[in-house]
Amino acid sequence: MKIGLLSDTHGFLDHRIAVHFADCDEIWHAGDIGPSVVEDLQDIKPLRAVFGNIDAPDIRNRFPEFIETEIQGIKVLMTHIAGNPPKYTNQVKQKILNINPDLVICGHSHIAKVYRDPENSNLLFINPGAAGNHGFHRIKTIMRFDILEGKIRDLRIIELGKRGELPAN
Repeated sequence: MKIGLLSDTHGFLDHRIAVHFADCDEIWHAGDIGPSVVEDLQDIKPLRAVFGNIDAPDIRNRFPEFIETEIQGIKVLMTHIAGNPPKYTNQVKQKILNINPDLVICGHSHIAKVYRDPENSNLLFINPGAAGNHGFHRIKTIMRFDILEGKIRDLRIIELGKRGELPAN
């Protein structure tokens, strides 16, 4: 299964995302979606998303705060605000204890991060950074990865250019 991962669009969707996610099976959005982005993403591929702290009631009513799922042998926990390993938010710490995920995905920091939890080497932590133009990040980023035979493979960070920069047509 091929996954396109993004976060913190804040209502802006770079048209290059459709190109990068064209052969993905699903798109996952880790919150702070903002207005009008949902339908555009759903036009590309099926969407799984969680709401973020800036999302209005219409987004909060459509998407959960947490996604807990298992895909091809990988237990996934996705939320917008998780903290950083091993200093997770209290809610995320409890969920990690309860479901023992292989993969924790979050957004919020606007900083792309991929690393193993130092206290749980079986847990991979991913934050795709920010794909939108709002925030303090310098470079817009998204990620892609494959889930195959119970493993995460071919993880890539894709840079979309400078924050605030409009893509060429």
